[in-house]
This record gives sequence, C-alpha cells and structure tokens, in this order.
Amino acid sequence: MSDPSGFAVPSPTGPKIELHVHLEGTVRPATLLEMARRNSEALPARTVEGLADLYRFRDFDHFLKAWILTTHVMRTEADFRQVVVDYAAEAARAGAVYLEGIFSPWFRVHRGVRVEEIFHGYADGAIEARERYGVEVRLTPDIERVLPVEAAMEVARWAVRFADRGVVGIGLGGPEVGHPPEPFAPAFALAADGGLAAVPHAGETAGPVSVRGALDALGARRIRHGIRAAEDPELMRRLVDQGIVLDVCPVSNLRTRSVASLDDHPLAALLRAGVACSLATDDPAMFGTDLETEHAVAAGLGARARDLYTAGVAGALCDEPTRTRLRRIGESTDWDTVERAARDASAAASARFGGGEGAW
Repeated sequence: MSDPSGFAVPSPTGPKIELHVHLEGTVRPATLLEMARRNSEALPARTVEGLADLYRFRDFDHFLKAWILTTHVMRTEADFRQVVVDYAAEAARAGAVYLEGIFSPWFRVHRGVRVEEIFHGYADGAIEARERYGVEVRLTPDIERVLPVEAAMEVARWAVRFADRGVVGIGLGGPEVGHPPEPFAPAFALAADGGLAAVPHAGETAGPVSVRGALDALGARRIRHGIRAAEDPELMRRLVDQGIVLDVCPVSNLRTRSVASLDDHPLAALLRAGVACSLATDDPAMFGTDLETEHAVAAGLGARARDLYTAGVAGALCDEPTRTRLRRIGESTDWDTVERAARDASAAASARFGGGEGAW
C-alpha cells in the first residue's frame, strides 16, 4: 500500500529509512533453499533449521565464510530481481519508505554470472519494489577488500555503467582488519568521476584509523558502521563538523562479536557526541533481525526514532525531489507516538539479544 506521494504508508511504529542492507543477506532460509534447488547449487545445509544453525557466528570472519557459502546460489536475473522485491515487501511492512541496497557483483561474476544479469536484475527489482510497495530503492554495489586493485577498478567501471539504472554509490566491504581502504583510492576516484558517492564500510572491526582512511583516501560521503569512531573524540568532532552520517547496525555488531553486548554498543556515545546515525539491519536474514527489531534495540540504547529518520534523510544518496518528499513524511509523523511504541518494544528486544547465543 502507498500514499499519494508514492511512498509506502508508514507503519504504526513510524516511517523508516534504511541505508545499509546487503541484498544477498536479506534472503530468508526457505527462499535460499528454493533458489539452490532451481539453480542446481549446493548449500551447506538442506533445511531451514540447518541454515539457522549455520548462522550462529563465532566472529566476523565466521560470518563472512557463511555468507560466501550461501549467497552463491543466486545466479539469474530473475533471482536478483526477486531478492529486491521480496525484501521491499518485508521492509515496507516495517514502515520503510527508502532503502539503499548493497550487493557484491564480483563474487557472482567470478562464478560465471554475467554482470548485466546482476545489475539489470537488481535495477528491475528496484522499479518493481516502488510500483508494488511504494518503497524507493537505490543501489550501491560493493568492492570487496580482498580484491586486487585492478579487479576493484573493474567493479567501479561496472557501477558507473549502470548509474542511469539506480546505482548511486559504491562501497567497500569484506574483512576490514588487514585490508585498509587506501589501496582502493583509484577505484573510488573512478567512481566519483562517474557521479557515484563513496559509502565504504569502516570502523566496524578495525579502529578509528580505518574511518580516517575512508574519509581521507576514499572521500567517503557516509560511513557504513563507523562505530569504532567512538574511541576517538577528535574523529567524532570531525564527523559532526563534516556532516558525515554513520549507518549503524546494532544487532549485526552483536552477532559478529564486534561488540560484546548491547550494553557495550557505542551508539549512545556517538549520539551524545552529536554524530548523525541512521539505523539498518545489514544482513537481516542471517542475523535474525528486521527493521522493527533494530528500532526497538536502538530505543533501548537511547536513540530517538525522529533523529534516526532525520539522519537517514541527510545521508540518503537520492535526488532532491525524493529527499524533499522524505522530509515531508518525517514532518507529518507523530513522533511522540512512535517513540512510545519503540520504548514499549525495547525491553523485549534487549532481552532477546541479551540472553546469550541461544536467544539468537
């Protein structure tokens, strides 16, 4: 359902903007198994329950291995289109009005998928998502930090080729420790020349130096995660002064052991310092989360839904007419009611993710 402005009707828990969601990581286990069957691809588990067991991560590296072992089953243009549409339906039920979807084309191309199928599938899915659910979707392909520079340049070239099909930025993902951002500066410069913004991951499992590198070497427009910036007051001041939005994903950080517990999460400290933080699920199917849950968790950490939405508007890589419509949705929202709903849900969410691994 959508309103006359063309956006999804907000849920009772308020409108939401999600700037950090890996589309491959949105596919729920039952759909993943279906894709594996129709594409004759093997998964490390044959049941929904088996995949759920696989998603009990020891640390970030274990998560990456599981991600690679499962997402390869997506092979066709129809698969990629379905991924976007399915997640738009899920996110719309939680009140999402705008999404920026991440995907990793190199992993697919490396396994023999044509790059055109990947980009056209996701782009067509974005169009269908808006038509069916009123959710605006933009695309931000990722460069993997494990790639040699020339391969990273190729990903940037692909992204620029599809700038007229909803690609608005380019990211940097994968194992952060041992893979600093600086070597990828040429690829991000190429993307910038093609009109794409830099939205790299940084400051998730590596410290403030990673965030500084993303800003200085890559010209980051926004930082995905960035939570380790809380360790450096000077860096936080810089983020505030430059208006850099962080895409924060609390449940993801807990599930990958980037933080030991929700009580240890830096979101509250970042907000106290004035850093603008949007909120996102990262890989919701793999982390057992969704947008409603993330907002309940964030409320328990002291975040206000109004501020998270405002940061999302500021950080979105959209055209100005879309940004204006997003602002109008925010201005028409009864945020007091939304805040009460979030606070009511926060205790249950905190109990779920504070109860040890069995609660996940």
